[in-house]
Amino acid sequence: MDISIVIPLLNEAESLPELFGWIHEVMLREKFSYEVIFVDDGSTDNSWEIIANLRKEHPEVKGIRFQKNYGKSPALQSAFPKTKGDVVITMDADLQDSPDEIPGLYRMIKEEKYHLVSGWKKKRYDPFTKTLPTKLFNATARAFSGIKLHDFNCGLKAYDKNVVKNIEVYNDMHRWIPFLAKNAGYTRIGEKVVQHRARKYGESKFGIDRFFNGYLDLFTLWFLSKFGKKPMHFFGLIGSLMFVIGFFAMITVGGIKWYAIHKGIAAPLITNTPYFHIAIASMIIGTQLFLAGFIGELITRNSSERNQYTVTEELE
Repeated sequence: MDISIVIPLLNEAESLPELFGWIHEVMLREKFSYEVIFVDDGSTDNSWEIIANLRKEHPEVKGIRFQKNYGKSPALQSAFPKTKGDVVITMDADLQDSPDEIPGLYRMIKEEKYHLVSGWKKKRYDPFTKTLPTKLFNATARAFSGIKLHDFNCGLKAYDKNVVKNIEVYNDMHRWIPFLAKNAGYTRIGEKVVQHRARKYGESKFGIDRFFNGYLDLFTLWFLSKFGKKPMHFFGLIGSLMFVIGFFAMITVGGIKWYAIHKGIAAPLITNTPYFHIAIASMIIGTQLFLAGFIGELITRNSSERNQYTVTEELE
């Protein structure tokens, strides 16, 4: 099979028939063999009934239905293992992603040998209050991840089939799939300028909180990619620095006491000097950081993913 199209959705009943019709038209025109996997993420409208009816008329349609709304990441993760296409396309169900972009994305994966291609909605039909935070968000993402993409959060993406089989999308990490792919060794990541269409039906399901949560998820992913399997390298380093600070503070306290005694003047109480408190605080914090590193190492040692790796080929 050429292409698997994964479409997570929540209450998009109005757009589903038009979206599938458009996809079907493009697939027939390009002579692609394909499947469309709709993931109903707990819709309360009749989205599932429409998917079921599409399935009756088109065997290419498949569906997964959640009991309640779990989020986009679980929706993608539930579908990825079931995909059969050589190239996997993800797109939103609100008609803001154009199926006409699929052939170009497919060719970048198959002919240009990219592992992942992310859409870039260079011209957006969103209000300024949404586009400005998006630009700041993407600039931060490029700095932390080292991946030169302009639009990390674009739902329209294409993947080599091996990528979706070897990454795990959890919590709200769907916006960081390029980062997850890079950490798994899939480094040929590109982007393609795609058309952004104004929403035709319904309303957006995303609020401003996604930007704040996105930054927290980015920091978590960055930390795990750097120190997830070696936490002592992070906590031990900072703990050592704290111990060094504490050591010099104690030397300073001793030096002040010795100087006063040597000069025959009244020595100040040790507890009255700020260096004493700096030394005590540094020693305590350093000890806590070392203990955090040891605990992290114990957890890592017992983790089922402590020797996680991806095999691309094997000769026997």
